Amino acid sequence: MQKVNTKNIVFVTGAFVSHTGWHEWQTYFESKGYNTIAPSWPHKDDAPAALRRKHPLGNPGLANLTLSELVDHYANIVNGFPEKPIVIGHSLGGLITQIIVNRGLAAAGVAIHSIPPQGVFPYEFSFLKAGWKVLGLFTSLKKTYLMSFEKWQYAFVNGMPLAEQQKAYDENTIPESKRVARGGLTSAAAVDFNKSHPPLLLTSGSKDTITPVHLNIRNFKKYKQREDSILEYKEFEGRNHFVLGSPTWKEDADYILEWIDKLSGTKQPTNGSINSNQAQEIVGML
Repeated sequence: MQKVNTKNIVFVTGAFVSHTGWHEWQTYFESKGYNTIAPSWPHKDDAPAALRRKHPLGNPGLANLTLSELVDHYANIVNGFPEKPIVIGHSLGGLITQIIVNRGLAAAGVAIHSIPPQGVFPYEFSFLKAGWKVLGLFTSLKKTYLMSFEKWQYAFVNGMPLAEQQKAYDENTIPESKRVARGGLTSAAAVDFNKSHPPLLLTSGSKDTITPVHLNIRNFKKYKQREDSILEYKEFEGRNHFVLGSPTWKEDADYILEWIDKLSGTKQPTNGSINSNQAQEIVGML
């Protein structure tokens, strides 16, 4: 069995939302003995309201960001640790997690409601309805894309009360790079489904519209089952795409923690582990 002894975790944020959405997860995982960081994307290290004020032409760095650059950004952060950390990503962050795991850079990976890698075609209508506008077809790539509240209601927070939907939008939603979205259709989003890899867990939610259950299952089944590679899948009932901020987030977090504990045998941190302040210093040096 592949053993994972590290206590270091890198949380990877998805598209459309701020990295601050991981704050409760960080606090919770740190209460369980883990050291965590949740770095922002390049050009997104600002408050959501401030980033929205820069839309659509006030953040050229973000508008020009590509998926390859974004993956390298997180790969460099992961490589900055003295030992391979655990990587946990949501949505597009789940795709980035799968790429990093596929490159053998992580001790283990968890892809939460992940956008699929190249080769898993997302033909579901709900995926196309939720995400096609960010591609920005026939629009300027110099302008960022900002998800409307109406689209947010459909894509992220379906099934939640209106007041909670609005609060989640105000606290989390930020402009996006169309180039990053288009990169999901290219080799920048590719993984080798046949090679051995560190332990990988994929999760889904029954009410998710961006990455519906069937899409996550096809992603999971695309991997070749190997005796030397741990690969697991878990579907959660009643979860929409706003899984990180939903009232049930702790149940999902507990399942992930238990999965990690199974890999580690609940061992103590190794000499290569670092604390959360040291982890933040790694990000600051990149």
